[in-house]
Amino acid sequence: MLFSELKCKEVVNLRDCRRMGHVTDFEFDECTGCIIKIIVPGVNRWKSLFNCDTDYVICYPDIKQIGPDIILVDVP
Repeated sequence: MLFSELKCKEVVNLRDCRRMGHVTDFEFDECTGCIIKIIVPGVNRWKSLFNCDTDYVICYPDIKQIGPDIILVDVP
């Protein structure tokens, strides 16, 4: 899957059915080429004005399913 396809998908948390946003970046293992984490920006824009980190960093084991339109994750 290409990154351009991945960033078009919306991330939804299974615990509270909350829409978290779209994937903006990812971290991968240089040796294996596997994705380790995906990064989704937070929705609270006021904190970003004060330089607070509001990004969600979701580890690969927390990703439950990648569908054609959404990515389902299970994070607290």
